[in-house]
Amino acid sequence: MTVVDQAQRLDFVGEAFDPLAFAAPAPVPASPPPSPTAPSPADTSSTEINPTETNPTRTNPTELIRHLRATTAAAHASALRAQAALQLRVLAGLDGGPARPVGRAALPAAPALPAAPALPAAGALPPVPAVPVGLPPAPVWPRVTTEASFKPLARSAVRTLGAADLDRLARGAIADVLGPPYDQDGHDRSVRLAADGGLLLAAVDAIELRGGRPGRGLVRARLVGPAPHGEGLVEAAAQAARLFAVYVGLHLVLLDAHFVDGAAPGLQVDPGGIGSGELELVLEVTDVDLVPRPALRADAEIRAVGGDQVLARVTDVTVGLREGAGRPVGPGPGGTTPVWLGRKNRFGDRAMLSEFHMAHFCRGDQEIALGPEFAGYTGRKATRLPSGGLLLVDRVLEVHGTRGDPASLAGGAWHVTEYDAPADSWYFADTANASMPNCVYMETSLQAALMIGYYLGATLGDPAASVSLRNLGGTARVLREVDLRDATIRQHSTLLSTTDMPGSSLQSFAYTLSVDGEPFYEGETMFGYFSDAALANQTGLDAGRSVPTWLEATSPRPATRTLDVAARRADPGAPLVARDHLALLDTLDVVDGGGRYGQGYLHAVRPIDPNDWFFARHFHLDPVIPGSLGVETVIQAMQEWLLDSPHAEGLVDPAFVLPVDAPFTWKYRGQFLPTDGETRLEVHLKEVRRAPGRVRVTADASVWKPGLRIYELIDVAVELRTDGAASW
Repeated sequence: MTVVDQAQRLDFVGEAFDPLAFAAPAPVPASPPPSPTAPSPADTSSTEINPTETNPTRTNPTELIRHLRATTAAAHASALRAQAALQLRVLAGLDGGPARPVGRAALPAAPALPAAPALPAAGALPPVPAVPVGLPPAPVWPRVTTEASFKPLARSAVRTLGAADLDRLARGAIADVLGPPYDQDGHDRSVRLAADGGLLLAAVDAIELRGGRPGRGLVRARLVGPAPHGEGLVEAAAQAARLFAVYVGLHLVLLDAHFVDGAAPGLQVDPGGIGSGELELVLEVTDVDLVPRPALRADAEIRAVGGDQVLARVTDVTVGLREGAGRPVGPGPGGTTPVWLGRKNRFGDRAMLSEFHMAHFCRGDQEIALGPEFAGYTGRKATRLPSGGLLLVDRVLEVHGTRGDPASLAGGAWHVTEYDAPADSWYFADTANASMPNCVYMETSLQAALMIGYYLGATLGDPAASVSLRNLGGTARVLREVDLRDATIRQHSTLLSTTDMPGSSLQSFAYTLSVDGEPFYEGETMFGYFSDAALANQTGLDAGRSVPTWLEATSPRPATRTLDVAARRADPGAPLVARDHLALLDTLDVVDGGGRYGQGYLHAVRPIDPNDWFFARHFHLDPVIPGSLGVETVIQAMQEWLLDSPHAEGLVDPAFVLPVDAPFTWKYRGQFLPTDGETRLEVHLKEVRRAPGRVRVTADASVWKPGLRIYELIDVAVELRTDGAASW
């Protein structure tokens, strides 16, 4: 198609030149709204014009000259816009693909002219209108919280990439550039940044996992010269998006993966052009997910290197990954995986199931997650792992047991799972502890345990029944003090028994958590699968009786003092205080010397907000407060009391740790729903132990929903110690 042909096809965006129209053009707004295409000059003949009525300056030559100058400038601005559109169309065709239409998303239409203004004083000329410069503001995306941040499947110390690095990545040599965590035994050779070597990224100056305005990731890259235009800019943004997808390891959960692109992105180009100098592309990730297949969406802005003005913007760049032709994506019948599904852990071990399967187990297709027997559970209330930041199992390495086999369900089946705990995880930032909070110890061990029973088919005897999974209690013990930042936790879980009862089924488990081959936590627990009728008829811990708290039952009512936990949390300099997602207490009432053991008594009430973050995570289609967060609330109450007491005096730069060799027991007989209004807890302090550099507090506690006591904790403990203090 010739330039003349393209010009004839081009929609003219502007105002027809009318030397007898006396309205001066209005200033161009910052973000002009789209307007209908102006009529062509031929269209003006259809409107009768009475010069005597519409032209008050007909007999005034000075005013006529002044207005001719203004309208000529407006017509010139329209011509420049048309010329810019024509150039962009021609240059788009030079990229090797079809010419990209340049519509109003890329070129703002000229605004409509207003009514004639009051005439200026004689001899004064109106200012010449400016040619529109710049683009509308970028789309606004909410900044993600740390809890909702996407957890990369692999991490690299590489933050910048030169031309040679990009060339190797473009040829599929990913682990050679980013490191061993990206090794996939050669099954990543189809993961290419660009087709046929047409790489448009000259260098990458920064890759940030939490960068960009949405906080989901950023790539800052320089483009090859001569600078790409039109479709070349779209392809450059897509290559940067593919690079980030590889960087976070989206391809690692599919065998022989390859990239697929989503719908065509939007392109906006500054009407003034982008010039021919060196360009920088800044890509900001706006969404990333593993369900239904690994994919991300991003926006990109193009500027001159060292400049601030946005010359072009590419929006809604979507890239996804698909498995190789004929490759399976999940387990087969019986939950078996005769073909490796593509995932390796950080140590190079081949996993049976990956983060992709855990994501589907949480909120996606249970057939993909667990096998065809579970297809009927997709899209309805069923047993699921928590999601988001509360998903604390990443991979299944091996399963020993047979699905549906009575002997396996009766006891003895076991599996090995893993969880990576990156140092930038939300709970390390939000806890008052020196390392991982107790709720994560509990959640990661319980989630791993429940999986083996469900995987082997605990509910498949009646797959149409609607059941909910609930933890009923257990006992756990910390074996050694360990910093779990950047650790990979290996979970060994054994199914001990399965007991079927009317309206429910109970399973008990034993588990051990290890790091680097050394156990650090162990316990036993029981889960129940309950029908809707059984859940609706819960009687709590006291056979349905309403039991008051110690504070309510004591007469005369003891005097209390109140600790303002929220005020301390609001102080950025306050040490050892839970924050953000773990801010579970606002006030705490204390009865010194009170309680069942005469060592002190704590009481707190927390309102339940149906919009609390954890309801969306625990569980999909079956929201309840995690029991581990109820335990964590009790622990925080004890920590706040200890910091306020004289027992903490004399400790130098102390930190909270989970007490070693201090077993505690919990029992749950109910759950907190979004509509329950409030939670109420009481703590009976019963022992304070001191050693050089350490102080440990042990207590019993209970938690109520309105009218019903549903949690009981025995020998729950907290410990404050100076770093490096000798063990007990």
